[in-house]
Order: sequence, then C-alpha cells, then structure tokens
Amino acid sequence: MAEDFDLDDFLPYQLAVVASRMSRALTDVYAAESGLSMPEWRIMAHLMSTQAVSVREIHQRTDLDKSKVSRACDRLEAEGLLRKTISAQDRRLVELELTPAGRDLMSRLIPLAQDFQARLLDGIGEDAAVFQSVLARIMKELK
Repeated sequence: MAEDFDLDDFLPYQLAVVASRMSRALTDVYAAESGLSMPEWRIMAHLMSTQAVSVREIHQRTDLDKSKVSRACDRLEAEGLLRKTISAQDRRLVELELTPAGRDLMSRLIPLAQDFQARLLDGIGEDAAVFQSVLARIMKELK
C-alpha cells in the first residue's frame, strides 16, 4: 500500500501547492500596486470587513503565525494603514483597525483581488460553483 503512494495525487499536498501558487500570484497583483506582503494583505482584508478586533482574532482568522501577524501589524502601523489601541473591555488585549488611509488602499486593492478571483473561476468554467462548494465543505470540516 505505501509503495503505491504518489504525493502528486495526495489531496492535502495538492491543496497546499495550489494555495501557495495562488497566494504568490495574488501577492504579485496587490504588491505591485501597494507593496503589501501576503500577511499584511490578509490582515487588512479581514479588517476591511470588521470593526476593531484583537490580534488574537486576526491570528485565528487569517491562519497566520502570531509572529507574522505581529510583524505585519507593526509595519502597517508604521505606514499609517492600521491603528492599535488597548481594548476598553480587556486591557490585556490590543485591538486593530484600519485607518482611513488603510481603508482607501483596500478600496483600490479589493477590485484587483476580485478580478483575480474572477479569472481563476472563469478558468475553472462550469465546475466553478461545485469547486467552491467542495472547498467550503472541506474548510468547514477542518475548522
């Protein structure tokens, strides 16, 4: 059985490779426009659809290591794109939110990301809806 194993046919490997390649390709799109790294993009994209949230929530939601979240947030804050504040409810928590400049940048970048996704889905063709449904089920199963 083990001798029949082919890594190229192993679903976790395939998904990891596709995710890595897709992430690099999308990073090329928004980095050319903004200079953002992948962790910075993920943090800002999450903050675009929320109010102030904790670093812990960003870490969980973006599936990034805490150290990457911390470094990315420090850079975004230094660039004036993100604001950190101490939580009024729990003084141990740091809350993050986009500044107006951060929201403006994301308003320019999100259409680029949406176009990127539309091209990917167009490439999948008539199977795109099924593909997205299956991915959603896998994500729900692995939560």
